[in-house]
Amino acid sequence: MDPLSLGYSPCPNDTFIFHALVHGLADTEGLSFRERLEDVETLNRLALAGELALSKVSYHLVGHVREEYCLLKSGGALGRGCGPLVVARRPFEMRELKGRRIAVPGRYTTACLLLRLFDPSLDGLVFMPFHEIMGAVQRGEVDAGVIIHESRFTYGDYGLRRLLDLGEWWETTTGHPIPLGGIIAKRSLGKATVAAVDRSLRRSVAYAMARPAEASAYIRAHSQEMSDEVCAAHIALYVNAFSLDLGGAGEAAIAALFARAESAGLIPHSTRDLFTP
Repeated sequence: MDPLSLGYSPCPNDTFIFHALVHGLADTEGLSFRERLEDVETLNRLALAGELALSKVSYHLVGHVREEYCLLKSGGALGRGCGPLVVARRPFEMRELKGRRIAVPGRYTTACLLLRLFDPSLDGLVFMPFHEIMGAVQRGEVDAGVIIHESRFTYGDYGLRRLLDLGEWWETTTGHPIPLGGIIAKRSLGKATVAAVDRSLRRSVAYAMARPAEASAYIRAHSQEMSDEVCAAHIALYVNAFSLDLGGAGEAAIAALFARAESAGLIPHSTRDLFTP
């Protein structure tokens, strides 16, 4: 079989998870991969266009591609205390943001979906790459921003205030952990190949967890603007037991997110089994 195209981001949690898989350190059952590293919204749009066999994408995007892609049970980002934050230069009440410009890290990000579920009237959305949001808020180009990834650890350096933790809101209102991003596979690959990829990815996560130092050079090569401390905090926050296997709690959280998004008309309804090709 030809190498499978595999998309993931240069963020430390993804390079940590995929390091062993793409460097031949984990058993891949004869499969090989051609990796492509892009920011999360670029990956979302590539998957929406069907251009990748396998990809890390936002769970919001998963809701739009369930007919062509299924979800793997390993490798994703899902947990507690790790959701997107709404930040601004001054302490707005969230209701005061109605009609104001709010930067979000892409139309198909889970951050955007959560904000729209929280308050559909907040419709002044400005889409931009996640790494540009804090600067745009600081300069007053937008009134507030929804930040993700390592921005969670550094927004204070920009003089910004947290208005709302969307993950905390989700956890409080639903009782579920927050599904952020997952790994999808084209259904056309077939059940046997998808299952082999899932097993291989689980081995890659387990390898990284058992030997965390081995991925350091690869992680740093793709995160040169972050300090070692921020890289470590990023991995600790987004890589957890759910990264090995979603389990019942993870699957229930995803089902709850999709049910709410479908009810709100934010993703199309689907009758396809989410996990089976």
